[in-house]
Amino acid sequence: MKKAFIFFAVVFISGFCQSQVKLPSLFSDNMILQQQSEAAIWGWSENENKITIVPSWDNKVYEVKPDNSKKWKTKISTPKAGGPYEIKISDGKEIIIKNVLIGEVWLCSGQSNMEMPMKGYKGQPVLGSNEAILKSKNSNIRFITVPRGKTVEMQNDFKGFWLEAEPKTVAEFSATAYFYARLLNEILNVPIGLIHVSYGGSCIETWMSKETTQPYQGKRIPQQGDSLKDPNRTPTVLFNSMLNPVIGYGIKGAIWYQGETNYVNADDYSRLFPAMVKEWRSLWELGNFPFYFAQIAPFNYKIYKPDVAYQEKYNSAYLREAQLKSLDTITNSGMAVLLDIGEEYCIHPSDKKTGGDRLAYLALNKTYGIEGIGADCPVYKAMEIKDSLAILSFDKIPNGLTSFGKEITSFEIAGSDKVFYPAKAQLKSKSVIVSSPMVKEPIAVRYAFKDFVIGELFSTEGIPVSSFRTDNW
Repeated sequence: MKKAFIFFAVVFISGFCQSQVKLPSLFSDNMILQQQSEAAIWGWSENENKITIVPSWDNKVYEVKPDNSKKWKTKISTPKAGGPYEIKISDGKEIIIKNVLIGEVWLCSGQSNMEMPMKGYKGQPVLGSNEAILKSKNSNIRFITVPRGKTVEMQNDFKGFWLEAEPKTVAEFSATAYFYARLLNEILNVPIGLIHVSYGGSCIETWMSKETTQPYQGKRIPQQGDSLKDPNRTPTVLFNSMLNPVIGYGIKGAIWYQGETNYVNADDYSRLFPAMVKEWRSLWELGNFPFYFAQIAPFNYKIYKPDVAYQEKYNSAYLREAQLKSLDTITNSGMAVLLDIGEEYCIHPSDKKTGGDRLAYLALNKTYGIEGIGADCPVYKAMEIKDSLAILSFDKIPNGLTSFGKEITSFEIAGSDKVFYPAKAQLKSKSVIVSSPMVKEPIAVRYAFKDFVIGELFSTEGIPVSSFRTDNW
């Protein structure tokens, strides 16, 4: 009996002395924290002891106590980019987060084109990936991926860990996000951290909270216990199960590649997208952080539903138009146009480097202040009618427009009968003159306003002009 009591006492005391601190997956070895910021750090504790956090870059002691829900959270001041460092966390027994770098951290989210790994999908390659993977070893690029979630209940953590870039890890990581990080790291020469949160086939409504989604008619919010046939297309589900665990982690900004699933509700998207960005910025409490997004690439959606009338109504150019208009409604944003890299029969363009690089151009120019490069997409400004000619002017083309010597065939022109005819397009440095012998008195012009099309018009820096229309028919 006495031996049993002694054994119980030893086990009890040993257990009591064990650290009760639990950290989420975000705060683990190899992580990157946003430089020169007040970076949030949080966790949970089973006891009421004061938690101390001591980062090795300045050895400053931060103290915080768990709240009634056993969660604790505080902010620590980070230095300029550098490392590696350690962070010691203790409630009486110490935990050490090792190999921590300080640099630039970006959230990367969306659907399958953001999720598509460097190794590609089965039967769907990523152009040039084998060599890029081979040369990918770089301890100054690190990333963490939130696995696919499908729960209605709000989640506070996920199973994952930070990885350093090397062939076996990069092969499984988002191609768009990796190419984005690679260029940022090369130009800025600081560590780049990526938090990857995406789910193939997801609609935008599932990345929004109940409070933000509810005002939109027809968006039924799932309840606890509901059977979810398509979690990636059910409002709030991915917000609750995937996004919530990373909300508040210190970031510089976000990149977004999504919209293919919403091509049938472009009108809703023009309202939902700005609402989502506004909510994310509010929840992160970092102000209007940079938000750069990829416009969906052209694709022949009629292979999903070949009905002609259906296709005209749900031409994916309307979704691209909604994304284009978002540049006016989302502050501190930019759009990477992919009109020239779409594939008619594959919704996942193999050229992921171009998309990642164009997103990086936006960040390098608009966030990091590198001048002299093309970044913003040229935008249609106004139309002037002279006799049978429609003269189009554009913004964001400091050095003019070009087709790189190729014939431009994607313009259409219409008169009062609202019938569009193929048009001839003549470039005049910073304008385009559009005409057709079939239209003597033009009133509307469209450019590349089709489901699948190959972009032909660029700034001289190689940034494509988005598809657009001058009418609202």
